[in-house]
Amino acid sequence: MPATAGDPQPPDAVRQPSSASAAKAGRSLRNGLISLALLAVLATGLLLAIPGLHGVARAVAHMQGSWLALAVALEVLSCLGYVLAFLQVFERAPVRFGARVALSELAFGAAVSVGGAGSLAVGAWLLVERGAHPARVAERSAVLFLLTSAINVITLVLGGVGLFTGLLPGPQKPLLSIVPAGVGAGVFCFVLVLPRFAERLANLRTRGRVRAFLTGTAAAIHDTERLLFSPDWRILGAIGYLWFDIGVLIACFAALGHVPPLAPIVLAYQIGYLSNFVPIPGNIGVLDGSFVGMLVLYGVSATTATAATLVYHAIALWIPAMWGTIAFLILRRAGREPLNPRAPRTERRQAGRTRVD
Repeated sequence: MPATAGDPQPPDAVRQPSSASAAKAGRSLRNGLISLALLAVLATGLLLAIPGLHGVARAVAHMQGSWLALAVALEVLSCLGYVLAFLQVFERAPVRFGARVALSELAFGAAVSVGGAGSLAVGAWLLVERGAHPARVAERSAVLFLLTSAINVITLVLGGVGLFTGLLPGPQKPLLSIVPAGVGAGVFCFVLVLPRFAERLANLRTRGRVRAFLTGTAAAIHDTERLLFSPDWRILGAIGYLWFDIGVLIACFAALGHVPPLAPIVLAYQIGYLSNFVPIPGNIGVLDGSFVGMLVLYGVSATTATAATLVYHAIALWIPAMWGTIAFLILRRAGREPLNPRAPRTERRQAGRTRVD
């Protein structure tokens, strides 16, 4: 993966992979999984011990197994959606290797308190370890983060506008509909115009890290726009990554026998996930509280919201955590075998047409 002069400088952990950092990453993942298990046991104990939560425990115990099986399948599809989004952004990465890196990122995002951008750093480190250029990897990692975030913001805007205008059922209160949509639209527009300011500031500097950062930021946003607005079926990966995960929450409500309107679920999901910035493994407790609070504001009963959220969160944590851990262990066993990058997509298309002719 060749780099350009404007690529941002990668973090030190990405620039210089070593056996020590590999061992540290493995320990972090192991400790994160242990923390998840302990927190899950604690949450179960609280459900059984606190009288006020007995209703939630009964609701969870009586959830329909067929809907829960569907929820698990949807989470698997969400993980596959992320794999496809990763391969769209890192289009020269070998498919099998890229899929394992993407799943490893999901595992670290679920089990280790590093957040979305931190899990991307793990994937970047794995790529650099196999010979990819650090600066190029840093730029493409930023594009992947921006692409998945853009799908989230667009979904937030559409859900809020649909709820406010009455196109989607649910409470039409401005604070719960058009305000989140307006914030999302403002963030989206700001990011779209940001490259212009970054490029102007970069032109004022002839060299240095600041110029590299500004030009790299502009390039990452331009690349994200291209992926987002160009006709390419692979964008379904980023869309599926989000919407299949939302589908897990919907299936959990269906397992309880009560599915709230779509717009309140989507908006509560999007706003609730802002708690990802809190550095707690799996965001256990923090994310659940955010989800339940937002769902109650949108008119869902507290017992139903709590039961659905707890089961959703368990599925959304353990499926990517376990699957991604297996992928990470496979990558570690393979060592530092050099990569054989795929040809650029344009070359693959030309080769395909040549074979047909």
